[in-house]
Amino acid sequence: MALPNSEVERVLVVVAHPDDADFASSGTVATWVEAGIAVSYCCLTDGDAGGFDPAVPRSEIPRIRQAEQRAAAAEVGVTDVHFLGYPDGRLEVSIALRRDISRVIRQVRPQRVITQSPERNWQRIYASHPDHLLAGEATLRAVYPDARNPFAHPELLADEGLEPWTVAEVWMVAGPAELLNRYVDVTDKLDRKVAALRAHESQTAHMEDLEKFLSTWMGAQAQLAGFEPGRLAEGYHVIDSQG
Repeated sequence: MALPNSEVERVLVVVAHPDDADFASSGTVATWVEAGIAVSYCCLTDGDAGGFDPAVPRSEIPRIRQAEQRAAAAEVGVTDVHFLGYPDGRLEVSIALRRDISRVIRQVRPQRVITQSPERNWQRIYASHPDHLLAGEATLRAVYPDARNPFAHPELLADEGLEPWTVAEVWMVAGPAELLNRYVDVTDKLDRKVAALRAHESQTAHMEDLEKFLSTWMGAQAQLAGFEPGRLAEGYHVIDSQG
């Protein structure tokens, strides 16, 4: 179903919060970057409702989490990181959000987009944070029809010179297990994934068993994929978005 990596030059990862991309896909991203694919991140919020230390002023959280996300991205070879600045915990699928995601799609011009599933996962309810569901829905609407339609958000073309762009495929994370149809073996990227997540110090400093948690979770994904025992995987629901 998916394009071969040899036909993919650019990937855009669109998620609700800083650290979402790293929990879901950093092993995959590291693999693709090593293969010569340019990967960009787009965080819809600055994660301003996150963090665990009450001593840190809330006004500092956006700056801290942006810096953490840039550091985490660097751990897997990503240097192009966009922040849209929407309020954490209050995302809505608005025309403005669709326009802003469409803008980044037209800027990056990716063949492949990773985003969060708009389908609620009843087996892993924490994966279905309302912002995650809405990020996925807004991104899918930006992929089709907005980013490819010259008459959608006409100011992007008229005022900013951003030509329409058609995304070939979308890879969705964190949706129901029965929808997963593509798995990436990331066994040899566990250390990179841990390093990326440790860069999100405000979110993961308290997680002493982070590596064990990731190994258990990704081991279960690998089992679903039918990989050999001991392998680790990241799973996706991949759809053709260009036809």
